[in-house]
Amino acid sequence: MVAVTLVVVLLRYVLDMSSIFLQESVMYMHGFVLMLGISYGLKENRHVRVDIFYARMSARQQTLVNLIGHLLCLLPVSILIVWTSWPYVANAWRVLEGSPEVGGIPAIFLLKTLIPTMAVLLGLQGLNEIVRGVLRLTKR
Repeated sequence: MVAVTLVVVLLRYVLDMSSIFLQESVMYMHGFVLMLGISYGLKENRHVRVDIFYARMSARQQTLVNLIGHLLCLLPVSILIVWTSWPYVANAWRVLEGSPEVGGIPAIFLLKTLIPTMAVLLGLQGLNEIVRGVLRLTKR
């Protein structure tokens, strides 16, 4: 992604040329990394949380907070994202939506598919975290 961005900048400012395809490819790469990396961030416990109270809690209390958060927030939001994004993505696939720019990547439908894919992966990782939390609380 950095290399392609460098090429885009060099083309624009050194050779006075541009490539819509390359510019859009940076957006696609960025989208793939972020949308598919969200569930990995949860798996590795690298997600953002406010640690004002959490850091002072015992391991059991932290597990309870995580369990409640996953059950009441993460899973419902993941389901909501899949539910609400499905018509949007289905429409993009139906028309095989492409770039509105001449010379752009003709696959916006693939980029939009990342929305429900991210939600499904996040939901599955949330279920995994719930099971791990329950096992931790029951000391199995």
